[in-house]
Amino acid sequence: QVQLVEAGGDSVQTGGSLRLSCVVSGDTGSRYCMGWFRQAPGKGREAVATIYSIGGATYYSDSVKGRFTISQDNAKNTLNLQMNSLKPEDTAMYYCATSRPRFYCRTNSDDFSYWGQGTQVTVSS
Repeated sequence: QVQLVEAGGDSVQTGGSLRLSCVVSGDTGSRYCMGWFRQAPGKGREAVATIYSIGGATYYSDSVKGRFTISQDNAKNTLNLQMNSLKPEDTAMYYCATSRPRFYCRTNSDDFSYWGQGTQVTVSS
């Protein structure tokens, strides 16, 4: 069974930075997709960034491109999300997720089988 545990959420002011981490345990296989999603109150869950296990191909939503960076530390079984220049609209619960073995990443949350419990990010103006 794959388990994911996020950490790093906090309250910051506009323009601040946060680094989210997600420790993954269990057998994910060698070809899988990992991602960060977020959900704000009253809104649906949206993909923020994804990364593929082989080659490290990444995807970013337009709303975070140039401000957020997703990375994977295989030695530590950790997925990270560096968030810079934070805006109030980034306020949400952030979730990390991983898929079962697959050959490419998509941003469809249905592709992701394992989810963390979430970590809250609040950005005040």
